[in-house]
Parts: sequence; structure tokens; C-alpha cells
Amino acid sequence: MRDALGVGIAVGLSGFAFGVTSAGAGLSILQTCALSLLVFTGASQFALVGALAAGGNPFTAAAGAFFLGTRNAFYGLRLSQLLAVPRVMRPLAAHFVIDETTAVSLAQPTRRAARIGFTVTGLTLYVLWNLTTLLGALGAEAIGDTAAWGLDAAGPAVFLALLAPMLRTTTERIVAALAVVLGLGFLPVLPAGVPVLMAALAAPAVLWLQGRRTAGAEDKTAMTGDERTGR
Repeated sequence: MRDALGVGIAVGLSGFAFGVTSAGAGLSILQTCALSLLVFTGASQFALVGALAAGGNPFTAAAGAFFLGTRNAFYGLRLSQLLAVPRVMRPLAAHFVIDETTAVSLAQPTRRAARIGFTVTGLTLYVLWNLTTLLGALGAEAIGDTAAWGLDAAGPAVFLALLAPMLRTTTERIVAALAVVLGLGFLPVLPAGVPVLMAALAAPAVLWLQGRRTAGAEDKTAMTGDERTGR
């Protein structure tokens, strides 16, 4: 419970940065708040307003934000098994499937604890994110450069802090490292959001290589056994 509240508060405060960035990109206060209320996935929101601020086409900016948000669908597949939310509540729960709620839920030892962590993190983050988005949009001129405050880095920093202790095996660390390489490597050449999808290829690639390695070791063992038996 305490960890969930901490994550919700820490990341929720970074809504200031989004409010300021969105207002600086030319969006109205109503448009800015609507994004936080209805989209509620910080990375996609920042990708959208960042592309607009750089003079990008609105449709291209929206497409980049959409591709970046597709990662939440993969989170949902895992959380649907872990949380076993009643069918009638799934549409509402889906709105809270984001990086932070996923990380907190997966870190819990039991289903009940995972449900509590998911709910507390989601509600705390949703309320604070929307409140600070409004405050950031209203006080954009007074706050100034969000990079100087470090607010734009709060969300990613908290998520990495949650993720790091979960990388317990060599395979998990290799997948994470390869994902970083793919994401950063494609970042300069692909539209916003697409590098994240490319990074997602790290897991199947590593698992495929492990499968090939295991199959090769089994074949070698079988051949050795055949030689010993004279076959």
C-alpha cells in the first residue's frame, strides 16, 4: 500500500511538466486536461504534444502517440491473468493499465496484494496527474522550463526504479539490455512510438536464441549418447 501510494504521488506530480509542455505547444487548457482525463498514458501524451510543438502534422503526432500506447495492450494481457478482474469492471480497469500500475502489480506476492497495488496506484496517479496537469497548464508561464525542475524525468525514473529489482535472472537482464539498445538505436530514425515497439522484439528474439541453444545442446547430448551405445 505504501509503495503504491509513493509511486502514484511521485509520478502524479510530473503532470505539471505535461501541463506546461502542452500549453507551450499551443493546446488550450481544455484540450490539455482532456488528454490527461481520456488518454492517461504519460509517454503518449508527451509524444503527442512534443510532435505538435516541433511543428509536426496532427495526424502524424497522433499516430506516434498511438503506437507508443500499444504497449499497454501487452500489459493488459499479463494483468488480466494476474488480477482476474470481473468482466463488468474490465473496461474501467483497462483505463488504468499503464507502466506504473503494471510494475506495482507484478511486484506483489499475491493476487489480493496485486489488486490493491493496482487500484491504489491507478487512482492516486489518476487524481494527481489530472490535478497537476491543470495546474501546469494554468501556470505555464510562472513555472518556466520544466527541464530545469526535472519534472519531465520523474515518471521514467520511478518506472526504472520499480523495474530494476525485478530483473533477477540473466535472461531478463539480457532482454532489458537488448530492448534499450533497440529503442535507442531506432529512436533517431523512426517516428515517435515506433522505437518502443521495436524494443519489444527483444523478448522473442532472446527466447528464440535460447530455444535454438537448448535444442542444439540436446542434439549434441543425444549424438554423444548414440556414440557411446554404438548406434
